[in-house]
Amino acid sequence: MRTTCGTIPALLLAAILALGALPALAAEQTAPAPAAPAAKPAAPISEKGKAILAAPAMPDKIKAASEKSLKDEKQAAAVEKAIDPAKPAGFLGIPGAPDPSLIGALLWALWVGWIFSTVGAFGGIMAGVGHITVFGLGDYANSFGKGHPVNKMLTDSIRVSNQWLVGLSSFISSFNYFKMGRLVLPLGAFLAIGSMVGGTMIPWLTAGKVDLRSYIGYFGLLVFLVGFVLLYETTPKGQAGKKKAKEAAAAFEKKVKEGTSGDEGVKVTSGSTTAMFIALGLTLAGALFQALIKEPAWVAQVLMVAGLVVSFFGGTTKFTFYGVEFEFKAYLPVLGGLIIAALSSFIGVGGGFLYVPYLTSVAGLPMFIVAGTSAMAVLVSMIASIFSYMVGQAVVTQWSFIGLELIGIFAGSIIGPRTSKYIPDIWLKRIFVVIAFYVGARYLERGFFGTKFLP
Repeated sequence: MRTTCGTIPALLLAAILALGALPALAAEQTAPAPAAPAAKPAAPISEKGKAILAAPAMPDKIKAASEKSLKDEKQAAAVEKAIDPAKPAGFLGIPGAPDPSLIGALLWALWVGWIFSTVGAFGGIMAGVGHITVFGLGDYANSFGKGHPVNKMLTDSIRVSNQWLVGLSSFISSFNYFKMGRLVLPLGAFLAIGSMVGGTMIPWLTAGKVDLRSYIGYFGLLVFLVGFVLLYETTPKGQAGKKKAKEAAAAFEKKVKEGTSGDEGVKVTSGSTTAMFIALGLTLAGALFQALIKEPAWVAQVLMVAGLVVSFFGGTTKFTFYGVEFEFKAYLPVLGGLIIAALSSFIGVGGGFLYVPYLTSVAGLPMFIVAGTSAMAVLVSMIASIFSYMVGQAVVTQWSFIGLELIGIFAGSIIGPRTSKYIPDIWLKRIFVVIAFYVGARYLERGFFGTKFLP
């Protein structure tokens, strides 16, 4: 298992005060201060606006954002167009908002849970496709206009809804795969340590510097590249370079056909779990501190750096899967998780679609133990993110909608690990490839061509 990583230099800021400006400053202080411009009077709230604010099912935070917007002429027009008090309450109790089918939500969540727990990726993307496109919540949020307070609240609600689905699926998948002996606990933990650090770096370095349409297009290209890598691994030439993975997969598939699988799963034979748990705890504490408490910022940075340092004392971990031995040095998945999280944070999606090719192509593992290990890495980052949204920012959610989806996620995530063992290793990769090409094409056309041909 090998990977390479560069280091990201810190950015230094300096301030220079010119002495020649002092006379001008003194003259300015003696001059009379200009009168402050008169504040623009707030626009009166129309009768329709008052009816909107009186909607009984609408949450107080949405009402407060709407009331603020109704006092601005430009934003008021968007509110009065998007919210119709004469219509029944839809998503988040907003009159005139889309009202997603509960049966449709249950079935879509079942699909999301199954695909994520089967291949260990695309859960967040598929959840987003459902919420944004299938149920029309994305277009509705955009109808308020860019930068509108209600738009932002709806967007945050969609994001945290996606993360609840992925969080539950990753938890159930990790638990089930661990019980089945198909999860490499130390590997998933070290990936998670790196991912939490990487996920905090990119917002510091790129916020406000990247055009939305451009990065969507580049994301499509990246997913296409990932798909081609795994497609190559399904060819005879690609499989020849993964002898251990092929041998372990063949042994597992044989036991499944014989009905005797489950007694030769992942067995960790050496490695320091003490360093792993300490590093994981420090890094998670740093991520939560930054998300919830924020100040002083150096506390979160110290905790995360300490977690990285401790993780490097994890040494070499060895484990077997159906008689085939694998090994990895602790710092390699830490650096791999850091790079993957940095990329996925830059793009704005989960990292499952990159964990899978990393674990198969770089680590050389069979798909039968990749899905669970990837799910564990995703789980840790979801815990920090959901806690930040729900506790730190008190994001408005529709629990009746999310609750039904979580039932579907639970069922799909239970089914996935139990059905994936009957799907050959090569076909698990092909399922990943098909979805990667769909997702890649979908973002590519929107980013570079501005079209929406694919659903």
